[in-house]
Amino acid sequence: MSLAALQIQLRRISEVQMAQDPAHDIAHLDRVWANAQRIARDENEKTPNRASLRVLIAGAYLHDLVNLPKDHPQRETASKLSAEKSEPILQGLGYSSDEITAAQHVIEAHSFSAGLPANSLEALILRDADRLDALGAVGIARTFMVAGTIDRPLCDPDDPFAANRPLDDQIWSIDHWHLKLLKLPGDMATDKGRKIARKRARLMLAYLRQLAKEMDTELPDHWAALLK
Repeated sequence: MSLAALQIQLRRISEVQMAQDPAHDIAHLDRVWANAQRIARDENEKTPNRASLRVLIAGAYLHDLVNLPKDHPQRETASKLSAEKSEPILQGLGYSSDEITAAQHVIEAHSFSAGLPANSLEALILRDADRLDALGAVGIARTFMVAGTIDRPLCDPDDPFAANRPLDDQIWSIDHWHLKLLKLPGDMATDKGRKIARKRARLMLAYLRQLAKEMDTELPDHWAALLK
């Protein structure tokens, strides 16, 4: 089956079986697949051990099959549950047992909250591809879509950018950028992923500076220091 045919089948399956929310929908899966292809092309030009696009497309479209809310107490188990749920789907699509094992690792290792090591090129690529969708213009939008879903305020009205308080992204949405999102460029495993991530993170930093201006305050230096 061609990649184009696989994409059609995987999109249909995800539309039916994935519990979607505004930040984890089919458009998110499409973007992750696009990111994965961009990174894979770059990686495959540099190494004789080429990444399998069949494994990557499976990971891109099935990694959020089980999608638990960000504030769910068992959030870290979602990727493992997604990997388990993917097995009969991939069998039905004609994947070999080795491909299924590889795809399940990609799915399970993509999660930030699970904290599992990525032990294959495909897993590293999919992890970078998924994290890129948390950055840039789309990342800004997704931050606030998630915050609205779980009723999390934008920021502390008395100290919006944590100049004189501890950061806490369990309470304030913007704090999540400092504690996680703006650190993602430094955690990227691939050169292409890192390059794209830094560009997108700079856009987010520019947004924060404008947000601070509109709030009649200043962005503390410790935010910009994250990207140095």
